[in-house]
Amino acid sequence: MKLKTLAAAAALALTPVLGTAQQGKLSGDVVKIGVLTDMSGLYADYGGPGALAAARLAVQDFGGKMFGKNIEVVNADHQNKPDIAKNVTQQWFDRDGVDMTVENLNSSVALAVQALGKEKNKITIVTGAATSRLTNEDCAPGTGIHYLMDTIALGNVVGKAVVKDGGNSWFFLTADYAFGHSLEKDTGDVVKASGGRVNGAVRHPLGTNDFSSFLLQAQTSGAKVVGLANAGGDTVNSIKAAAEFGITKRQNLAALLMLITDVHAIGLNTAQGLYLTEGWYWDLNPETRAWADKFSKVMNGRKPNSNHASVYSATMHYLKAVQAAGTDDTAAVMTKMRETPINDMFAKGGKLRDDGRMVHDMYLFQVKAPSASKGAWDYYDLKGTVKGEEAFQSMAAGKCAAVKK
Repeated sequence: MKLKTLAAAAALALTPVLGTAQQGKLSGDVVKIGVLTDMSGLYADYGGPGALAAARLAVQDFGGKMFGKNIEVVNADHQNKPDIAKNVTQQWFDRDGVDMTVENLNSSVALAVQALGKEKNKITIVTGAATSRLTNEDCAPGTGIHYLMDTIALGNVVGKAVVKDGGNSWFFLTADYAFGHSLEKDTGDVVKASGGRVNGAVRHPLGTNDFSSFLLQAQTSGAKVVGLANAGGDTVNSIKAAAEFGITKRQNLAALLMLITDVHAIGLNTAQGLYLTEGWYWDLNPETRAWADKFSKVMNGRKPNSNHASVYSATMHYLKAVQAAGTDDTAAVMTKMRETPINDMFAKGGKLRDDGRMVHDMYLFQVKAPSASKGAWDYYDLKGTVKGEEAFQSMAAGKCAAVKK
């Protein structure tokens, strides 16, 4: 009888815990996640189909259900146009019942979507965009999350390293929109604080095909380093053009935002020796390699870049927070996301701050020479790890008026 009583008491004690996994309140009886990305333009390799695959893998690994209800993933191509992105997202929020958007690649897109999420009280997680404005002047701490990297961290890591290595004069080749402007300013500040100088800058339109006139200005600047404050196809094309014009024989290039998919597109012969900042690399450890293998199976052998990995991590972190909260209510989910450290194949000890910044370690890599590579996608030599607290701007130094410093 005593054994039966103890067993019954134990079962009763476990009921609330088990019930959390089985019962909960979902708006519309579904969890719906929107992946907003560039599916066909200059950032398609950066995000695109790989970002969508990563979000779907997270849902699959979570189990595909939340409180017995479906988890759905929808996607759209914003074509790198903020107005299209805003219209799609507004429809998602107002008509289609989307609970959270992720990726939101392109800084102009991200700023528009984050502002809309704040207005509609919907969670927006930015991985692909990098402007530091997302957690500074344009922060949305109750709904907006900046997950992968930002222009301050990018400048802090590679800017300091290049100046320390003798690259003390810079000229910037900058994409003419929010991201490029932020990256130029933030890296320039790091260069000057480290004892270097900025000789000037030239800005090019997004999606430029001909970099000859811009590179000529960089060449005549006399700077030791040409800082590429661009990304995706623009970075690929500017590096290829610099090699063709012989600029790399006289000046060093600093790829301020460059992912492994960009290196793959350029080739090691051209990209070798470049220093770059990354938030993740597929070949860091057994855990990253295992996830990369899973990703490759659904992406025809292609390895994931750091953005793809962060989409998976962010989506999984969101789903676990909904489960822990017992609801998809925005405030409750955001509370759980902030309370819970991120320990997965993307980050160890990652922490979501009140200003929306997810703080995690960043890495300094150098692109291998072809002779040092063991095969396809073996492209990076790890040169250093920078702790998140050192890489990212402190909240006290930030400009997010909505949070206490």
